[in-house]
Amino acid sequence: MSIAACADLVRRGDPDRFLAAMAAPPGARAVLFPLYAFNLEVARAPWVTAEPLIAEMRLQWWRDALAEIAGGAPVRRHEVATPLAQAIGPDEARLLDALVAARRRDIAGAPFPDAAALEAYIDATSGHLVWAAARALGARTGEGAVRDLAQAAGMANWLLAVPELSARGHSPLPDDRAPAVAALARGALARLARARAARGEIPAAAQPALLAGWRAGAILNRAATAPGRVAEGRVAESEFSRRFNILARTLSGRW
Repeated sequence: MSIAACADLVRRGDPDRFLAAMAAPPGARAVLFPLYAFNLEVARAPWVTAEPLIAEMRLQWWRDALAEIAGGAPVRRHEVATPLAQAIGPDEARLLDALVAARRRDIAGAPFPDAAALEAYIDATSGHLVWAAARALGARTGEGAVRDLAQAAGMANWLLAVPELSARGHSPLPDDRAPAVAALARGALARLARARAARGEIPAAAQPALLAGWRAGAILNRAATAPGRVAEGRVAESEFSRRFNILARTLSGRW
């Protein structure tokens, strides 16, 4: 029940966020790794079983753990829940509870009726996670910029996942025609630009939380210019470019 155990879970299950956390100062890692391990566990819950009731029970377990954190009650011993309770406070726990509730949509896999519904889902998942991380690192201002960055990062990750989600029988996009996909990417790029313009509103200590969006620009640009690549699974950059990208952002401190 340690930060190292959380880091190992993230390393194996969420390599992009692992690299982002490793680029953060050691003190910030003690916050980010439990949060990212929690997010990984919750994101997986709807997919590890074909039985909806079991998936619901897994998500409810996390809601109960977060209620313990939010209420100041003794928190159950668990390799992720225990360090998470040490990393966040009641307000962050309530944000994460809303994230878990949003993940219930993944169990049924209902199609998104429109782009606004998809964007709302991403804000409730990626947005709540990144804002909770920023708050846990001391941010009390800049929520709009944080959520803009989180929307861009979440949309990029969602577009990366489209082929796998489709293979599982889901309809991940409200409209999978090229113009609609390009519009989603352009909208997310606009949010990314807005976040970067407002970078100064976010305290320096909380900036490591935003490194989680380090791949967003490259992926969204590809999706905007060649939207057909999304369904083909060809919007990711090369491994060399991916490694260079995180190195450059680590050295510059700019996301």
